[in-house]
Amino acid sequence: MAKNIGFISTRFAGTDGVSLESAKWAEMFWEDRHVSFWYSGRSDRHPDISHCVPEAYFGHPENLWLLDKIWKRTQRTRLVTERIQEITAYLKNTLYDFVERFGIDVLIPENALAIPMHIPLALAITEFLAETQMPAIAHHHDFHWERTRYAINSVMDYLEMAFPPTMPNIRHTVINRAAQEQLSLRKGISSMLIPNVFDFANPPPQTDDYARDVREQIGLRPDDVFILQPTRIVPRKGIEHAIKLVGMLGNPDKYKLVISHDAGDEGYEYETLIKDLAREENVDLRLISDRIGDVRQFDAEGQKIYTLWDLYPHADLVTYPSTYEGFGNALLEAIYFKVPLVVNRYSIFIQDIEPKGFNLVVIDGFITKETVNEVRHVLDNPKARQKMVDYNYRVARQYYSYRLLRRCLRTVLTTVTGYQP
Repeated sequence: MAKNIGFISTRFAGTDGVSLESAKWAEMFWEDRHVSFWYSGRSDRHPDISHCVPEAYFGHPENLWLLDKIWKRTQRTRLVTERIQEITAYLKNTLYDFVERFGIDVLIPENALAIPMHIPLALAITEFLAETQMPAIAHHHDFHWERTRYAINSVMDYLEMAFPPTMPNIRHTVINRAAQEQLSLRKGISSMLIPNVFDFANPPPQTDDYARDVREQIGLRPDDVFILQPTRIVPRKGIEHAIKLVGMLGNPDKYKLVISHDAGDEGYEYETLIKDLAREENVDLRLISDRIGDVRQFDAEGQKIYTLWDLYPHADLVTYPSTYEGFGNALLEAIYFKVPLVVNRYSIFIQDIEPKGFNLVVIDGFITKETVNEVRHVLDNPKARQKMVDYNYRVARQYYSYRLLRRCLRTVLTTVTGYQP
């Protein structure tokens, strides 16, 4: 019998990993006629299948006030505790409303029980599952112990209780082996590894009329080499390595480094550093976040707003020199669009991705002359480039396809509900 699946997160909107991967899960569930519904504080899902509770959004003023009172300090006030408990009780009631409204059979908390961006929401989910014993599949993308900013806090009791909770009615899934090992070590919880995936059975769409002028619109000439850094400007993305690489290529009139997204919610000091470094290295740096959005549209001045996927077909090279990633969606995206990659050997790449045998330009924490020579070879030899990207696509289709996701979801749903398709 088909199930009604209830996804829960602080946000289902935009191009963050949680929003993207949860949509893929819902697509795979639909193949077995399971219907997905969405509970969140902010949502771009259809209103008829969504239950939007503004207080569940991590950016809600009440939650931001709480975050300011609990991180980087070891003691919390009685008022903070009372507010956490009051918001938890309110959100738990809205979860009951959500489940009753859509007849939910299985809940899927999406990272809400892993990264503590919204303590009351996690507590509400935990209490709800304890009270109802409803089957749940917790999809963990990144844990609090992976981020130094959560190390000093006044909510260790809540972290132990709900990030994640240990209950017989919850099955846990993670996106990398390091998380699987740490979850077992720290909490005694077993989990299933389900990596992020793409629809490698179907090639990406061809560039259409809307996106045909991307290069022109961002100020590139036809013979410029378009080097894309498809990330936000935050320190863990290692963008200084991309600047160093382009600087060592030695021709700012030809090689252009384009960063697709802005600094986000982690401050602008790193962006300032990146701009200064680009000037010192004589790198032509283009920041185009004002031209990139979650959906295609026109801005107030009548300029086109493109999606990230509009950029990949025009890029000659993608740089991905991250120092840490929970998985690496941009890496898979570049492979999907058959763009050659320069990637830093971040820990998850070393443990989970590198053994698969991809043909990439790999750096180990710094740029060398050999790295620059490899990049020149890829950019200057179309046949070698095509051979490289075609090979990577075949490898990704084997290890990171929808077929793998479908099989994993059928297995975990069976273990938590007894359902068999």
